[in-house]
Amino acid sequence: MNLVDILIGGILAFIMFSVGLSLTWRNFVVTFARPRAYLGGLFLQIIVLPTLAFTIATLADLPPAFKVGIMILSTCPGGTTSNFVTYLLNANTALSISLTVTNSFLALITVPLIVSFSVNYFMGSQADISLPIGQTIQQILSVILAPTFAGLLVRRYFPNFAVSTQRPLKWITVILLAILFIIKFFAGEDQGGTGITLSDIRQIIPYSFVGNFLNLMAGFGLATLLRLGTNDKLTMGVEVGIQNTSLAFLIGGTLLGNEDTLKPALVYAMFTFFTALIYGLIVKPEEWKAFKKLFLFWKKAPVETKEENERTTVDG
Repeated sequence: MNLVDILIGGILAFIMFSVGLSLTWRNFVVTFARPRAYLGGLFLQIIVLPTLAFTIATLADLPPAFKVGIMILSTCPGGTTSNFVTYLLNANTALSISLTVTNSFLALITVPLIVSFSVNYFMGSQADISLPIGQTIQQILSVILAPTFAGLLVRRYFPNFAVSTQRPLKWITVILLAILFIIKFFAGEDQGGTGITLSDIRQIIPYSFVGNFLNLMAGFGLATLLRLGTNDKLTMGVEVGIQNTSLAFLIGGTLLGNEDTLKPALVYAMFTFFTALIYGLIVKPEEWKAFKKLFLFWKKAPVETKEENERTTVDG
């Protein structure tokens, strides 16, 4: 593992620790006690996203490797970025994390099936794809579960500290996330970058915009059909609108050994944080005011008592 990958892993883990500070165990209890949103999110990731991606890839005027890259991206679950956006907009972060973790484990089955089919269909060659189970589980534990659990424990035993640090941490994590994308764009290929060109971006970005819009609308549409609350509508859209590009890099660059197949994931990551943020602010317009306050992080946040902290619930 190179220095860039280690740095990115550290940034993502810190972001998830910050997310964990905003949660209580009750958030997860409520998520699984009312599973419509959870099951709907799984359906979107496993069935709807690959179907939309296959339609776009089939119709797109792109080289075969880029089409395979679009399919690879559709198999990747939401990652720390989707969890972070949900947290930033005060939606159902417990649902977002639950979907990310579950879909990450399901990817051990869905990725080999869908990617092998895509390589054969679009590139006319056979591919025997399998995710390294140990590495995938280690990534889930070290970058998502362990930091989130640590944040939960801090919130449980030091609630005043957890609440008072949320505003400055949101600001810090926004900056760190920006640094993460800059690293991936400008680092050399031998240091963990991708070597993407402006020509590649121009080719891919129109289809990426279409795919992202359809994914967000699929999340919102299904949540509406299920008669879910505003926070769940926001969360489901964001969760399927942002994919785990690190997993896409692993599949395209390492398992397939084809750098072109991971370029659609990088282009997608260029703007989906911002489109997901805009989507969330449209679905939940009252967060506009709260989002502006994010930049006034030097103002002291209201401190909850331990008893108030335990009564925290999620909308859904």
